[in-house]
Amino acid sequence: MFAIKVDESLSLELVENRHAQALFTLIDTSRTYLREWLPWVDFTKTVADSEKFIETTVNQFTSNNGFQLVICYEGHIAGMIGLHGINWSNKSTSIGYWLGEGFQRKGIMVKSCEAVMSYCFEELQLNRIEIRAAAGNMKSQAIPEKLGFTKEGYVREVEWLYDHYVDHAIYGMIKSDFTKVSVKEKES
Repeated sequence: MFAIKVDESLSLELVENRHAQALFTLIDTSRTYLREWLPWVDFTKTVADSEKFIETTVNQFTSNNGFQLVICYEGHIAGMIGLHGINWSNKSTSIGYWLGEGFQRKGIMVKSCEAVMSYCFEELQLNRIEIRAAAGNMKSQAIPEKLGFTKEGYVREVEWLYDHYVDHAIYGMIKSDFTKVSVKEKES
């Protein structure tokens, strides 16, 4: 099983069918909160919907096109983080993430992103990672800003969110910038 241990209370595990019930329960109990910025929430109505999603993520992983990981915090599934595919020709990817409402403001997502970034740059030898967040989603934008990503601009009306389009802020990190950030942290 593919997993990344972040610290004593936090690990990232490849999502599997055994996670379906807990994942669905987290989505269901955070439904109103998640729905504000995530267009797939209304399509997740049953555990079977989570199982179908997991099936597609297994195919993604086995075809070497990225992965989807459950975020496990103190023994509970707190959310997910993963790659929206890998462009092997250009050695680039983008990270997507979400946390259940009860797991906010604990530093979970910053640590999870750092672990995924390290894996992408060091193990996969990628050169670029992108994070996109809806222009009004300040919590999601705070993650790449805390991690030292460069805000590269906006794309207009790029995502349909139930009844309207939203713009996305685009953040980028290249491997050489990540190395500089890592060195600065070690020197501190």
